[in-house]
Amino acid sequence: MHTGLTLVFQNLGRRRADGDVYAHELRYAARAEELGFDSVWTPEHHFTDYQLTPNVPQFLSWVAGQTSRLRLGTMVSVLPWHDPIRVAESFTMLDHLSGGRSLLGIGRGLGRAEFDGFQVEMGKSRRLFTEYTEAITSALETGVLEYAGEVYTQPRVEIRPEPRGSFRGRTFASAVSPESIDLMARLGIGLMVIAQKPWETVRTELAAYRKRFYEINGREAPKPVICVFAGAAATEREAQELREVYLQRYALSTVEHYEFDNVGFAEIEGYEYYAGLSRNIARHGIDKFSGFLADLQVWGTPEQVVEKLLGYVEFLDAGAVLLVPAYGGMPAEIADANFDLLAREVLPVLKAHDVGGDIGVSYADEPARDEAQAAFG
Repeated sequence: MHTGLTLVFQNLGRRRADGDVYAHELRYAARAEELGFDSVWTPEHHFTDYQLTPNVPQFLSWVAGQTSRLRLGTMVSVLPWHDPIRVAESFTMLDHLSGGRSLLGIGRGLGRAEFDGFQVEMGKSRRLFTEYTEAITSALETGVLEYAGEVYTQPRVEIRPEPRGSFRGRTFASAVSPESIDLMARLGIGLMVIAQKPWETVRTELAAYRKRFYEINGREAPKPVICVFAGAAATEREAQELREVYLQRYALSTVEHYEFDNVGFAEIEGYEYYAGLSRNIARHGIDKFSGFLADLQVWGTPEQVVEKLLGYVEFLDAGAVLLVPAYGGMPAEIADANFDLLAREVLPVLKAHDVGGDIGVSYADEPARDEAQAAFG
C-alpha cells in the first residue's frame, strides 16, 4: 500500500522561531525516501501559526531536488486563493523538475482569516472552485487554458512549460459534497480524506461519489487517500500522553483556525455543513468537540497504530495512507521519536499491505504507468 508522509510545520503559540520549525521538519522530508515512504505532502495555509505552508509547489520542488523516487503532493492547493494560470504553471513546472512525480491535491478552503487576507469572498468559493477546477484540469491535459464561466473568464493562453504528462489519475480533492460529486466524477478526480468527519459519514459520501463516478465513466473510481495525524510510542501510557497533549492541541488549533464554533457559517453560501458544527459545539463545548477530532486520529503502540490504520483502510476501501508525525507543539525530541518509530515499525507493515495497486498513476499515460510500477513496486 502506498504510504506517504505529511508535514504541516505547525508553530502553535510561536514557541520556536519559524526557521527552527522548518529546519526540523525538512529533515524528515530529506530522509523520507531512504526510509521507504512513497510520497511527501503538505497542506496550504497562510498568515497564522496554524501551519507555515504558504507555497506548497516551492516546498515540493525542494523535496524533488533531494530525492529521485518520492511522489510530491499538495494537501491541498486552495484554488479560490490563486489565479488558475499560476496553478497550472506551477504544476507543469514541478512535474518537469521532478520527472513526473507531482500529485495535485485541490480544495476550496475554509479559513476565514485566509479568505480575508486574500480579499476573496468566502461565499463565492464554491463557484470559484468549480470553475477553476474545470479550467485547471483542462489546461493540464491540453496545455491551453481558456475558459468562459459565470465568475471566471480567461482568454486562450498556452501553459509553458507544456504538460509533461496527463494529470488524470493523479489529481485528488480534499472533500466531496453533494454539490461537487458530479464535478469530481466527471473530471475523474480522486478523493483525499483528511480525518475531520465521522468515519461513517465519510463512507456514506464515498459511496455516493463511487456510484456517480461509475455512472459517468464506466469504471471504478480511484481509491481514496487517507491522511491522519499519528502518534506511536513504546508503551500504551506514553501513547495516551501523545493523545491527551499533542493530538488534543492539534485538534483545538483546528477548531480555532477554522472557527468551527462560528455560527456565522449559516450565512455563508457553501458552508452550511459547518453551521451545524457550530451549533453542536455550542451545545457540547469546544473541548468535547476537540476531543472528537483528536479521536479521529491514530495513536498507540506501533502494533495498535497499524491495526487502527488498516481498519480505516478496510472500512473505506482506501488506496493509500498519509501519516503526520509532528504537530500540536511537540518538542523536537518527541517529534523525532514519533517519526522514527512510525518509520521503523509502522511504515514497513503498511507498505506490505496489498490494496490492489498504487495511487497517482495517470490513466492516459501508459509508459508513465509502467515506469511508475517498476519504480514503486
